[in-house]
Amino acid sequence: MSGGNDGGLAAASKAILALAVGTFAIGTGEFAAMGLLPQMADSMHASIPRTGEAISAYALGVVVGAPVVSVMAAQMSRRQLLVLLMGWFAVANALGTLAASLGMLDLARFVTGLPHGSFMGVAALVAAGLVDRGYRGRAVGRVFSGLTIANVVGAPFATYAGSYFGWRLSYLFIGLIGVACCLMVLAWVPYDAPNRARSALSELGAFSRKQVWYVMGTVAVGCGGMFCVYTYFSVTLQDVTHVPLWGVPLFQALWGVGMCAGAWAGGHLMDRNLKWATIFAFLWNAAALGLFALVAHSVWLTALAVFMLGGGIAIGPAMQVRLMDVAADAQTLAASMNHAAFNLANAIGAWLGGMVLAVGFGLEATGWAGMALSLVGLVLFLLSLRVETLDARKAALAEGGAA
Repeated sequence: MSGGNDGGLAAASKAILALAVGTFAIGTGEFAAMGLLPQMADSMHASIPRTGEAISAYALGVVVGAPVVSVMAAQMSRRQLLVLLMGWFAVANALGTLAASLGMLDLARFVTGLPHGSFMGVAALVAAGLVDRGYRGRAVGRVFSGLTIANVVGAPFATYAGSYFGWRLSYLFIGLIGVACCLMVLAWVPYDAPNRARSALSELGAFSRKQVWYVMGTVAVGCGGMFCVYTYFSVTLQDVTHVPLWGVPLFQALWGVGMCAGAWAGGHLMDRNLKWATIFAFLWNAAALGLFALVAHSVWLTALAVFMLGGGIAIGPAMQVRLMDVAADAQTLAASMNHAAFNLANAIGAWLGGMVLAVGFGLEATGWAGMALSLVGLVLFLLSLRVETLDARKAALAEGGAA
């Protein structure tokens, strides 16, 4: 680690930029699929719901790939692993453009999702290791800024380009961004030797730690609130807020701007006090989701709610740093599982939002459902802190008795 008044952030800026380019590529590839879905369906001569299964296939790839890849690559150099994972992502995106049937498309998106969780987790670990401990939140937040910028620029641009030139060209371009990331990682991320002390068994030890499960549960439930709204975001804007079709991308970009602000502010707050920053992030998210439900009929107030919803992304880096603190020597697997849990949040949020609509509530009610999930996530986080305190007391009493 590098010292200095900025905790080593300036010295690590190029390495963090390289990692952020990787998260930008991943974010663009994941979120662009939602905007390119009509073009994919047309090219496959299939319905949008059936073609939408390719999005689920990608999420399944993230959930499966995070633990499997992390365990298999336990002893690898982290820089080498980052290049391998991003190279995998780039090649899979390029090969996916050759899909000629829905089955091939589903398989291609599943394979593309496999390196997602491990890359994001290892990138966060590398960034945190380049700076002083008190600056980890800012370093991780800057790596994740690539994901937020993807929502402002990457996904809208890919959707726009796909509308005119086809979705296949958009994913070729995303593959090229992945290649650029590989070159930047090789050039700017410091070399680290393979760690023979790490093993598959030690990584699997993460699943024996109570706090790791608490964090994963908190992310899977608490972050699902955002996806309750995001899944039906475009339809709500058009049918409830009465935003014209051309205005929907502007609201998507506004959400992305809020994500950038949330990642920046969250990084600073986490470095001051991780626990209180996380509590504040959950409360902020719940308030934003409730506000969205209340003001969905007003264009300007909805714009405010959408910006606030983007700010809730601060929960992601907070949970990432929390996992680093509780994972002990199973850092790689635990960090990767944060993103697997985030994709489970996607599935849970979309499912609950669909249930709300199925029983007859209006589109704006997805905000209330999302608020409930966010508050449950907060309760799980507070419960984890309580259990951690009780376990520490028990350990202290046991040590005292032994003495």
